[in-house]
Amino acid sequence: MWIAALIKGILVGLLASIPLGPIGIMCIQRTLCNSHRSGFVSGLGAATADTIFAIVALFSLSIVMSFIENNLVFIKVLGGIAVIVVGMTIFLKNPVVQIKRNRAGKTSLWSNYISVFLITLTNPAFILMFVALFAAFGVSYEVVGYCDGIIMILGVFCGTSLWWFLLTFSISFLRKKFRPRHLLWMNRISGAIIVVLGAIAILSAFIHISLSVDGLLQK
Repeated sequence: MWIAALIKGILVGLLASIPLGPIGIMCIQRTLCNSHRSGFVSGLGAATADTIFAIVALFSLSIVMSFIENNLVFIKVLGGIAVIVVGMTIFLKNPVVQIKRNRAGKTSLWSNYISVFLITLTNPAFILMFVALFAAFGVSYEVVGYCDGIIMILGVFCGTSLWWFLLTFSISFLRKKFRPRHLLWMNRISGAIIVVLGAIAILSAFIHISLSVDGLLQK
């Protein structure tokens, strides 16, 4: 039934979005330094990328999965570099300038959206999370079929979007309590955390290579 498919999709989207990583930190930082709208639109970029991952996971797009598996190390390194660049940018940003740009209407919501969308796409490991979540709910393409599958994917987008709205809406209530010096420290801390997470992503790629080489040598 389509209502059940929609509800399952929403639950999958919510559960997939809750873990707080560099994307979540970026959305929180943009909500505090810019506006709720800026943070939420950034979250929509992540929701869009997650929906693409959900499509690959649910419909078992073998061509995409094969490409990711064959280029996983490259994608991890590229994604890690992108995350580090974003982290350094946030670390060096002056919150006063951000606030002035926001008040002058110079903050680009489109750039907020597309930047988070592209960074999220560089972490295809999320596909495995959707595979696991669909399996936990007893969902597969063979079981739900094409029509209910599309409804479920719509539910995933609604669920992920709902999470980002709730998160940024809650954080926006704290904006009035933050002074520029607080926001400066927020930029420093969040930027440093994002840089570390990016470095970990790159390191994990090289550890994967090392383990693969060791495995071959032991055979």
